[in-house]
Amino acid sequence: MTRASHLLRRALASLVTVYVVVTLNFLLFRVLPGDAIANMSHVPGSSEAMRDALRKQFGLNDSLWTQYWLYLDQLLHGHLGISYANQQPVGHRLVVAFGNTLVIVAAGMVIALVLGVLTGMLSAWFRGTWVDRVSTATAIGFYSVPTHVLGLLLVLWFGTRLPTQGMTDEFAIDSSFAQRLADVGQHMILPSVTIGLIMFGQYTLVVRSTMLETLGDDHVLTARALGAKPARILRKHVLPNAMLPLTTLTALSLGGLIGGTILVETVFSWPGVGRAMYDAVIERDYPMLQGVFLFLTVIVVLLNLVADVIAVRLDPRVAAE
Repeated sequence: MTRASHLLRRALASLVTVYVVVTLNFLLFRVLPGDAIANMSHVPGSSEAMRDALRKQFGLNDSLWTQYWLYLDQLLHGHLGISYANQQPVGHRLVVAFGNTLVIVAAGMVIALVLGVLTGMLSAWFRGTWVDRVSTATAIGFYSVPTHVLGLLLVLWFGTRLPTQGMTDEFAIDSSFAQRLADVGQHMILPSVTIGLIMFGQYTLVVRSTMLETLGDDHVLTARALGAKPARILRKHVLPNAMLPLTTLTALSLGGLIGGTILVETVFSWPGVGRAMYDAVIERDYPMLQGVFLFLTVIVVLLNLVADVIAVRLDPRVAAE
């Protein structure tokens, strides 16, 4: 199979996946009992006439089939609907939330990659020593800790020195751009470190495993016999071979990480996609939930496709499988 045909097949499979998820996404929230309008019965001043008017406005009285086709038509025109909770376009809220999530995810990913590559290299190079045992145990330990537990521990340890809630200081007024930037930077330290510490373990194990295989190859043994320096062997012969699985894993884990930040963002009250999903579940905000899940699905599918493209680029033999 050629490279182009392999990528075309993967792209078509991605489109089918998105359509199936769109359909399941629509049906999932319709089979659950209750809705945002029914919850308004507990709101003071809410009347049955007002709730009926809202149901009519949002099309909740239409048949399921009619609602489905209306939903598909809106998606084709780029509309994700209007939030029941605050009457704002879902797309606009998601763009803002995704930008906030991307900041801490990117910083956390950098932390995870730096720690993962360094500890993986040390563990492989000093295989069987105390360095290998400590690096591997530390990586597995952090990877096994529940995200919210690690986040709460960081709040307890560093809560007196670093901000633990929100994205900015609500009491800061008339701040300059530099001050606002520094404020956001301080608030994102703990969420980013939490993500980085949770993620670096798997990168350590992947780099270690790949490097151990490469260190036994003939060209590496030849370079060692010729007296090449360890730094040159790692840079020229070992690390390039570790990039394929590491790049693929990074692209795949990034999609899941964006959707999995709900625990981190809830612990630190960070206004991102995960927090938006949590609030939408509490408020039974169907359009917002549908938008979040669809958005995350597209992100994961696209990153999987990117991972395939990178894998084929780095190793054309992947397309032949």
